[in-house]
Amino acid sequence: MTDAAALSPDPTERLARARADLRMGVPVVLDGPTGGAVMLAAETVSAARLAELRALGGEVVLAVTGWRAQTLKARAYDGDVARLILPREATLDWVRAVADPADDLRAPMKGPLRSARDGDATLHRAAITLTKAARLLPAALLLPVAAPMAFALTHDLTRIAAASVLDDTLSRLSEVVSARLPMEAFAAGRLHIFRPADGAEEHYAVEIGTPARDAPVLARLHSACFTGDVLGSLKCDCGPQLRGALAQMGAEGAGVLLYLNQEGRGIGLANKMRAYSLQDQGFDTVEANHRLGFEDDERDFRIGAQILRSMGFSQVRLMTNNPAKVARLTDCGLIVTERVPLRVGQTRENAHYLATKAAKSGHLL
Repeated sequence: MTDAAALSPDPTERLARARADLRMGVPVVLDGPTGGAVMLAAETVSAARLAELRALGGEVVLAVTGWRAQTLKARAYDGDVARLILPREATLDWVRAVADPADDLRAPMKGPLRSARDGDATLHRAAITLTKAARLLPAALLLPVAAPMAFALTHDLTRIAAASVLDDTLSRLSEVVSARLPMEAFAAGRLHIFRPADGAEEHYAVEIGTPARDAPVLARLHSACFTGDVLGSLKCDCGPQLRGALAQMGAEGAGVLLYLNQEGRGIGLANKMRAYSLQDQGFDTVEANHRLGFEDDERDFRIGAQILRSMGFSQVRLMTNNPAKVARLTDCGLIVTERVPLRVGQTRENAHYLATKAAKSGHLL
């Protein structure tokens, strides 16, 4: 007799399914210790599904982050999350205007906004976490449901426990393949592909030469930057940092550059472009992230630590201007023997951006 449960998705696989559903505008059912809720991402919800959600009866809540609530002048009684009660007359355009700050300066008044004060915000916090993981705007519509399992079965929806969404354990990364890759920086190069068990983006390790595993390796944790690395954007220094790091490793004959798919400090390319649009309105890079509802930096440098360890490295000479990277690798048990500055790519166009990174994010420039 076969075990039917063995074919069913585990919590990690359900999480990947939930992310994909939300990106397509499909509802997800969250299950908590005291009940459940059906949720939709504010960015991808359709008018038809919003109408169906309201037709179920009950009080629909639009959950936003504390940062977004601050911009909206709404009360965030739960600190990092605000539960905005959806007005009876609210349209899809209203929902999206509250979630997306693109037109805040043109139409600043969204209220009056009423925030829920009583009850538990665990499901709402999980909903925000899910939208961030899906690289969507951090805003979600939620409606309580008394029997989440039955509701999910009836509507053929993915059901996931809020606890598994909020679990901060880093997904296990496995090396899929590596192959020789001659590069401009160094002919003896090798590219390693690492895939996380949770179905999220893959990450890459560029190995220059054959670095000794029993000595500090010259290393860089480089976050993907499509605009800078590929298009040569002058708004940041990412492209020059990428090429400068590889060139220095090539000159020394050994090193490892981790190319982590955490675009836009972990908010994704679409949200990064939203932040750029806000910067064109006069906000700096940190203010733009906050107005969107994100933290200053949403990246997870534990990913880099796990990859370095899996490749056999325990000591690094870290190429970075960001002390947070040094601290995070140290927290993960790696020995950072030296911080190697990487001061390249300063231009007239990115002067304000770099000054903000130094003043607000502690970068050593």
